[in-house]
Amino acid sequence: MATRDHWRKSSYSGGGDGNACVELAHRDTHIAIRDSKAPAKATLTFPTAAFVTFVDALKRPTGEL
Repeated sequence: MATRDHWRKSSYSGGGDGNACVELAHRDTHIAIRDSKAPAKATLTFPTAAFVTFVDALKRPTGEL
């Protein structure tokens, strides 16, 4: 059974129509990512733990391991 994803845009998506960003959807065990300008095209999925680690690394100051 297919379920419809609930896609969210970042609050940092910019001015105007806010389409210059990515969108995220939480799935049972993965995070799905797509381009908000082309939502019907390819979607990337990552295991939730790996995506959280990636986002945490982005938040660290440059040079911090």
